[in-house]
Amino acid sequence: MGPFALALDTKNSFAASDASGRKMDNLQMVPKNFFASVNSGEEKPFDFLRILFEGVIAGGTAGVVVETVLYPIDTIKTRLQETRGGGQIALKGLYSGLAGNLAGVLPASAIFVGVYEPAKQKLLKMLPENLSAVAHLTAGALGGIAASFVRVPTEVIKQRMQTRQFASAPDAVRLIVSKEGFKGLYAGYGSFLLRDLPFDAIQFCIYEQLRIGYKLAAKRDLNDPENAVIGAFAGALTGAITTPLDVIKTRLMVQGSANQYKGIVDCVRTIVAEEGAPALLKGIGPRVLWIGIGGSIFFGVLERTKRYLAQNRPDNAASKQD
Repeated sequence: MGPFALALDTKNSFAASDASGRKMDNLQMVPKNFFASVNSGEEKPFDFLRILFEGVIAGGTAGVVVETVLYPIDTIKTRLQETRGGGQIALKGLYSGLAGNLAGVLPASAIFVGVYEPAKQKLLKMLPENLSAVAHLTAGALGGIAASFVRVPTEVIKQRMQTRQFASAPDAVRLIVSKEGFKGLYAGYGSFLLRDLPFDAIQFCIYEQLRIGYKLAAKRDLNDPENAVIGAFAGALTGAITTPLDVIKTRLMVQGSANQYKGIVDCVRTIVAEEGAPALLKGIGPRVLWIGIGGSIFFGVLERTKRYLAQNRPDNAASKQD
């Protein structure tokens, strides 16, 4: 999924908004470290509930905005991947399934960021500075696992509707369960994790590490265009790398009760044998475009929402009145 930074006021924004999870005053590059790292000064107490709450609100907001804006591109990508051989794709109904998809994207994005932010902060406090990338990778994977329980049924319904198998989300749920059982809503779950766990971990790690490195080099906070470019680059690169996994996931999710593929390995073997290895890169153009633009929008909305929430905390409001 996937799935998407604006400059932050580090004195007011909550600690999770910084890639290091620590104050960014007096930044110094630590020599001979493979990953970007930051020397920390005084650390604030770990406020799990606040980080969780703000992460849930920011993640949900960012997920809904990016999904609404870029849904047509995702539909085209799905139809390209679903088409076998040299078949033509239909360009009608590009917003088919959006409403039902948003009903799943909102909680899924909220759960992901709600898990990612506190996990990242805790890991950054536990691990040495030069292992910050490990914290980002691990937190991204944990967020992906937590969100997958909502993401997978949402993705199954969305892609069945994008390929025009069903007219509405309620019909899709009812018919999938009646024909395939409840497990039909989790069709392709293994392939989804195979795609999304590496995707989430790599995308957020690239994004966080680039922001740390840029801040250290520039010795200042990033401005809005700089953050947007970093988000777009992280998304586009990760999207390109994980396209074969996305093709496999799509084929397994849209096959329904036909069961052309017996699993991930059989799916790969069949695609390569019948369509050639390049078929594993189907939809790479729309996917890179979608996730690249989406990365810019997602991280931009995410960071702005976090900043807004931080600036409007009760403790900040009270200090302004004093």
